[in-house]
Amino acid sequence: MANASEPFSAPATEKDIEILNLLELEDEARKVISKGPFGYISGGSGDELTLRENIAGFDDHMIVPRYLTGLDEPDISTELLGVKVDAPIFCPPMAAHGLAHVTAEAGSARGWGDGGCLYTMTTLSTLPIEEVVAASQKGPKWFQLYFAKDPGVNRELISRAKAAGATAIVFAVDLERPGNREADMRNNFHFPSSLGFPNVPGVRPGESLAEIMQVFKHGLEWDDLAFIREASGLPVIVKGLLSPADARDALDHGAAAIGVSNHGGRQLDNVPGSIVALPRIAQAVDGRIPIFLDGGVRRGVHVLEALALGASAVGVGRPTLYSLALGGWRGVHAMVEAVKREFALAMKLSGVAKVSDIRPDLIAPRSPVRRLSKGS
Repeated sequence: MANASEPFSAPATEKDIEILNLLELEDEARKVISKGPFGYISGGSGDELTLRENIAGFDDHMIVPRYLTGLDEPDISTELLGVKVDAPIFCPPMAAHGLAHVTAEAGSARGWGDGGCLYTMTTLSTLPIEEVVAASQKGPKWFQLYFAKDPGVNRELISRAKAAGATAIVFAVDLERPGNREADMRNNFHFPSSLGFPNVPGVRPGESLAEIMQVFKHGLEWDDLAFIREASGLPVIVKGLLSPADARDALDHGAAAIGVSNHGGRQLDNVPGSIVALPRIAQAVDGRIPIFLDGGVRRGVHVLEALALGASAVGVGRPTLYSLALGGWRGVHAMVEAVKREFALAMKLSGVAKVSDIRPDLIAPRSPVRRLSKGS
């Protein structure tokens, strides 16, 4: 069960939802997602310092707009590893969308695909890879791999992802074992027995995350990146990096891109917010490969700031699950469109015509102030 005393039932509503801003989605989703699953989705590790810092870190920067540029409407489209998308936002990998809605990953993929943006399929999906793709023929897709102890499982997952049309593999390196997630402990959270993880042999319904992770390798190393590159023949994004030294090592070992992420503040607490870590990693990479960021993105201006500080695109994680719970695929689509509208407005008001024109001189550091933040 999701909770020792609480039967599990995922929301099933399919409807358009009105979104004033993404920060409000969490409180609304709390009303429809049961306690244990909501704690798993929303919670962080330890004192949740990093969880809060992911959003609050954006407050350390100010946008310096340019005027009299002759700009009418900006072009927010871009390319991610050679694939055209409508905006530099994407759905990052997240496990168990079935906790948020009965359509699970199929609903999330359709919402993002109908928004013309990229969706990341995941190893710990509650639906098979093939079913997720069948639900959404629109929009490009990546596949996130948790590296199994059995090389055969890794090869099979990669093969299935390629057959399903994945254009890149996301090698997630920051979850060899779960962080100190006190919400899950307090709620005695186990994944509901009604939800399976069909992509991975040996993972059983009703287990905790710690039990599930026993299937995957502990003690990851750079040779594992080489394995994925050889087995896939696809670009490999190394996701979960916060250290410039790790970013340089990833570059040296053939990574096609870096994913700056702290796993949504759910692993080691008191590490940098993603936007805080980004500039140093951008300096280390020096434009040689793209950088993708997730963690705390809730506003169109956040997208603009991240791109100015060195990211090529940003992932919008928890709001995907919250909007899925509130409206199914139509809720997710509404959320994607809301971010796109805010980002387009931020570009217009900043005098930026296209994504490739977003540069570091658009951003200035904010003087030290008392920062206020809500949620993550």
